[in-house]
Amino acid sequence: MENQTKLPTSLNSTNGRVLPPPEYLQTLEPSQSEEDSGQLFEMLQRRLVLIAGVTAATTAATWAITWNQPATYESGFQLLIEPVSTQIQQDRDPLSDRNANDKGGVDYLTQIEVLRSPKLLQPIVEQIKSRYPNTSYSEIFQKLKIEHPPDTKLIQVIYSHSDPDRVRFVLEKIADGYLRYSQKERESNLSYGITFVDRQISDTRRRVDTLQRQMQAFRQQNNFIGPDALANQVSNQIQSLEQQKLETDKSIAEMQRQYNNLQGRDGAMSALSADPAYQKTLDKIRELESKLATESTRFQEDNAEIRVIREQRDSLLPVLRQEAQRVLGNQLAKLGTELSVLQTRQQVLDRAENYWNGEVQRVPVLSRVFTDLDRERNVATDSLNRLLKTRETLQIEAAQNEIPWQLITPPERPNRPKESRERNLILGAIAGLLLGTGAALMSERLDRRLRSVSELKKLSKLPILGVVPNESNPLGRGAMPQILKTMQSDRPRYDLSQYSQFTESFRSLYTNLCLLNTDHPVRSLVVSSPTAGDGKTTIALYLAQAAAAMGQRVLLIDADLRNPQIADRLEVSGDQGLTELVAKNLNPQDVVQRIDALVTAGGGSDHTPLEPTNLSVLTSGKMPLDPTRLLSSQKMQRLNDYFKAMYDLVIFDAPPLLNFADSSLLANHTDGMVVVTGLGKTDRSDLRQMLDTLQTARISVLGIVANRSGSGSDA
Repeated sequence: MENQTKLPTSLNSTNGRVLPPPEYLQTLEPSQSEEDSGQLFEMLQRRLVLIAGVTAATTAATWAITWNQPATYESGFQLLIEPVSTQIQQDRDPLSDRNANDKGGVDYLTQIEVLRSPKLLQPIVEQIKSRYPNTSYSEIFQKLKIEHPPDTKLIQVIYSHSDPDRVRFVLEKIADGYLRYSQKERESNLSYGITFVDRQISDTRRRVDTLQRQMQAFRQQNNFIGPDALANQVSNQIQSLEQQKLETDKSIAEMQRQYNNLQGRDGAMSALSADPAYQKTLDKIRELESKLATESTRFQEDNAEIRVIREQRDSLLPVLRQEAQRVLGNQLAKLGTELSVLQTRQQVLDRAENYWNGEVQRVPVLSRVFTDLDRERNVATDSLNRLLKTRETLQIEAAQNEIPWQLITPPERPNRPKESRERNLILGAIAGLLLGTGAALMSERLDRRLRSVSELKKLSKLPILGVVPNESNPLGRGAMPQILKTMQSDRPRYDLSQYSQFTESFRSLYTNLCLLNTDHPVRSLVVSSPTAGDGKTTIALYLAQAAAAMGQRVLLIDADLRNPQIADRLEVSGDQGLTELVAKNLNPQDVVQRIDALVTAGGGSDHTPLEPTNLSVLTSGKMPLDPTRLLSSQKMQRLNDYFKAMYDLVIFDAPPLLNFADSSLLANHTDGMVVVTGLGKTDRSDLRQMLDTLQTARISVLGIVANRSGSGSDA
């Protein structure tokens, strides 16, 4: 076959059935996070009108409610019910211990309930009635809010009403009533407790004084500070003596070594080399000997100058011996003195160590006596401190109970309403946006249409043979013949470069079909869809064009006998077609129409025919009375075998599967079916039902084509 594209072969086949494409031919999907975010963004774009409508409605409702609702004014005051310096108070029993979790002398929760009680508020309500007769306890109780700010000694009272003057008047009366209550009801008599504590303090203080004098006498007699201090002192002294003895022994050994070394030749020479006077004399002698050696080379031994030099040298030798005796004598005397001192120190350290070893035996006895005295004194001191603290607390509590509550922030007339209309509108808009987003999500969940390739792949679990981008057919409904002519024309009429993505998708679709199973290539297939409007006719047309452009002999058959569109799309005659070919005794070559490629000669309007293209078309013909019976006939099967023998690829544009049985009848005699779905058009349940039907009928499904157009005009 001329110009036929040669594709690589594969060994994967099963009884002639076409296997799914390998994973590398399937559409690559993005990561899960990117896919989810992209789907969410697309969903928000699709439901933008719904979100905007819900947001606008919620904002309008919020505005209406806010505008019609009367303004509410709110104000309040604060009461200081305890002095700022108040410490934790004690119970009235002066000797009882306070619970560790008790954080103050006032139970604020109970106090707030007392302030809200009818017994306290009813007299205040009677005073308010003098100006506002319709006031009642229940109205005051509902609109009065009493709080205790955390970590404070304050009580905050808040009242709200639609009349700001009434708010101020009511708060003033409530503040006066609470201050009178604090002055009358919070007085306490703690004189008995204070007197009892004073008696206990006097007895305990005498006992503490006696024990302290006993401890003082014990310390003076035994020169004792404390058990730990004495033990540490003894231990430190013994350790210090041991360290000093060790250092003294080392020093004595070192001095003895130096003394013995100094009496030897090497030690003596080392000591003499370190003495400056000795070295100076020795240097003079060496200088004279050097000079004598030099002059001897020039003069005779009896020369006067040589005799003078020799006499000078001889006179210095006694001096050198005296210096050596002096240096060695001084060094030996010094080492002997230091050695004597170290031996004396060693004896003193031995006596001190014996003394402190005796003190070690006395430490346990002294510590026990001191511990007993100290324990009794601590018990008495703790009792005295607790009694003193109790008396101080009782005095502070008595002083506090005599001080009434203080009004920290007086009531004021509120000038602005409690709620801002602008804020309510903003909150309403935000709530409307959230509700709109929720409605969009709910609407998206209720929408049963397929929206993305990943969703289609997940639902069908079939290979995605191709993804056709969204295309509004810019070349017009009858542009298909012109496209075929342009592909072989030297002067193209249409510029298809801007539609390369659309046309390339069909070349990829045909390539994927060829690579499904190269041992048994696809020779015939049925193009169908679940329902009408998914774009199956468009897919069949452009797939046939792509295969023909790649050198394949293609026959496109319009098998949709109920709603044929191929003749209209390609602008060819539809008088005779598949119906007449099956019903009558006609030659297939007389019915099949071949699409010719034409060019314009010389830029004029006359067309000169060139070599025909590889694309042939068999239109549907006239609509039969029973299309199903016609397509299931024996002659239709023989024609199908004939077409597969005559052409490289036979494409049937079949009716939607869920509406008619025609597609299933045709697919049983082909290599399989290509299912076309329109993203944004095909219902999930329809696709699932179609796949179940194909599985039940044991029809081979080659794969799915995702058509993004979703145009209702496409069959």
